[in-house]
Amino acid sequence: MKLYPINSGNFKLDGGAMFGVVPKSLWQKTNPADANNMIDIAARCLLIEDGNRLILIDTGMGNKQSDKFFGYYYLWGNDSIDASLKANGFHRDDITDVFMTHLHFDHCGGSIQWNKDRTGYEPAFKNAHFWSNLDHWNWATQPNRREKASFLEENIMPMKTSGQLTFTELPIQGDILRKSKLGFDIFFANGHTDKQMIPMIQYNGKTICFMADLLPTAGHLPLPFVMGYDTRPLLTLDEKEKFLKMAADNNYYLFLEHDAHNEIITVQNTEKGVRLKNVFSCNEIFN
Repeated sequence: MKLYPINSGNFKLDGGAMFGVVPKSLWQKTNPADANNMIDIAARCLLIEDGNRLILIDTGMGNKQSDKFFGYYYLWGNDSIDASLKANGFHRDDITDVFMTHLHFDHCGGSIQWNKDRTGYEPAFKNAHFWSNLDHWNWATQPNRREKASFLEENIMPMKTSGQLTFTELPIQGDILRKSKLGFDIFFANGHTDKQMIPMIQYNGKTICFMADLLPTAGHLPLPFVMGYDTRPLLTLDEKEKFLKMAADNNYYLFLEHDAHNEIITVQNTEKGVRLKNVFSCNEIFN
């Protein structure tokens, strides 16, 4: 097995929204804001090369939305999925599986693209299975009013109409993990959105955890540092506590999808709770 970080593009989000009720005087120590109160955000995806499978976890925003849409997110840098795949010797047509942690636009938008004459949409990975789970799919396709702006029909429905959509199994009642058909364990979290999936990959004696929006950045390690975007923030508190305790006790390596400046971290138990232990680049862990 080989792992590759795939940088799909960087953007900015409002720091207050990213840290909820936490005062700026606290969160700006780890995530400094610009003059517009915006903080740097990455969309760092992960490519797993495992035998004859190439599994891409999340796909970023994509590029099919309007200039007005992207204007809200202050895109910066030159990263793209295509450029990042090419730098590692791959093409999007090589991808066999696209595993989506959840269906918010900044995690799955790159899965779907305009068709050739821009009259409709088609899968951006023509040879891939798109993986979600049935509960989250139903949640996303019948969205509540709070999340409706994050679940965009053009990002989601073409996966089904193409016949490329596949559902992974949900955990058995009482369990917190479920083994996926792609070979890795999944931790299901419901605080940010219903049935978000956190892949836990066994790699060279290490457990690599793709943290998605359970832990957006290293600055979100303190338990109360919960995004304003989360639909059930009190549940996020419990899920973070449970997962971070496992991570500290078992020395998990936490792959941060949204942290523009810290790629992989480990954590440790302290008197103040679970806190940062070490920071690594992907190259240090994957090579």
